[in-house]
Amino acid sequence: MDVIDILVTKRDGGELGPEQIDWVIDAYTRGAVAEEQMAALNMAIVWRGMSRAEVARWTDAMLRSGERLDFSDLPRPTTDKHSTGGVGDKITLPLTPTVAACGAAVPQLSGRGLGHTGGTLDKLEAIPGWRAELSPEEMRERLLDVGAVVCAAGAGLAPADRKLYALRDVTGTVESVPLIASSIMSKKLAEGTGALVLDVKVGSGAFMKDTASAGELARTMVDIGNDNGVRTVALLTAMDAPLGRRVGNALEVAEALEVLAGGGPDDVVELTVTLAREMLTAAGPTGGKDPADALRDGSAMDAWRRMIAAQGGDPDAPLPEAAESRPILAPESGTLTRLDAHAVGVAAWRLGAGRARKEDPVSPGAGVTLHAKPGEQVRTGRPLFTLHTDDPERFDRAAEALAGAYEINGEYDPLPLVIDRVG
Repeated sequence: MDVIDILVTKRDGGELGPEQIDWVIDAYTRGAVAEEQMAALNMAIVWRGMSRAEVARWTDAMLRSGERLDFSDLPRPTTDKHSTGGVGDKITLPLTPTVAACGAAVPQLSGRGLGHTGGTLDKLEAIPGWRAELSPEEMRERLLDVGAVVCAAGAGLAPADRKLYALRDVTGTVESVPLIASSIMSKKLAEGTGALVLDVKVGSGAFMKDTASAGELARTMVDIGNDNGVRTVALLTAMDAPLGRRVGNALEVAEALEVLAGGGPDDVVELTVTLAREMLTAAGPTGGKDPADALRDGSAMDAWRRMIAAQGGDPDAPLPEAAESRPILAPESGTLTRLDAHAVGVAAWRLGAGRARKEDPVSPGAGVTLHAKPGEQVRTGRPLFTLHTDDPERFDRAAEALAGAYEINGEYDPLPLVIDRVG
């Protein structure tokens, strides 16, 4: 194979053959294809796109670059959820134990936050003692004992994707449906789940800003999953405003605990139950209860406590709190008609809840509390937001991010929480 021929084929709009894709992914992973050559191929894919056959083979080649876990021998059916990311999206926290309480096993490989979107592992690491790094054997033990595990992907899973993602991040080639879909699906297929539900976010706080592009991504990923023998469906869900009322690591854990205790914000509860039902349906017969019942009767909370303890966490330990807080007050009374999710995410990031680079630390107690959501009434001089940080010098920059993030008494036309279903 000649990498230049592959570059020119895609540059000119041609379709790459299976052998070409297999070779270039393997050669790049081994270091035989240079970074600048792979960057050029990525850019050609951004501009020229890929056929369904190309995307399927690209995903398969990345999947075959490492190990693939297999939990098919477990006594419970396996099912998982993947979100494309948003602001206040703590759904994995209540969802995973809820599904486990209903009879399925959930092998959830999660990531860390970068920029304005939070990461599930960062949130769980706010719990004293909890650890993200587990071996495949430890994952299996916890799936047998608890029925749920949330952990970091090991180095042996889809190493080609890890290398490609880092390259795309610094070469302006992230924005490509084929590359996004194959990246997500190579990791999710590697974790060995039997069924997968995709939560594709739409709106200002999401990667996909409109339903058309989100629908294209959802359909591509559903096709990849089903082509690989994993029962896959996708929901398009709203991310024009943050989910829930708390944004930040320990803040979101606290809100997830409210949901598991039978309370919590309506949107977080609704999405948790909706996704759980989809996951259980995709998994097949479990003989378990309905997710809403698991939240009401305490069995989801029991599963949470076992899940946290099984990974070294103390479910009774107090969560970290930021050293400083500051309110931002409403300038007028009326109906809050807009609350920009992206701006809220940026504010939380500037307060210390997120990171600009993968190696940056995060402040577990930092973030934003929302005192009103779109459609609710606000009053002059009463708090709209409370900012939380360990470093008071961060307040002004966070407040700048929120200055244009909301509107009072404007037009109110929100997205429905669940916009569409694909699959």
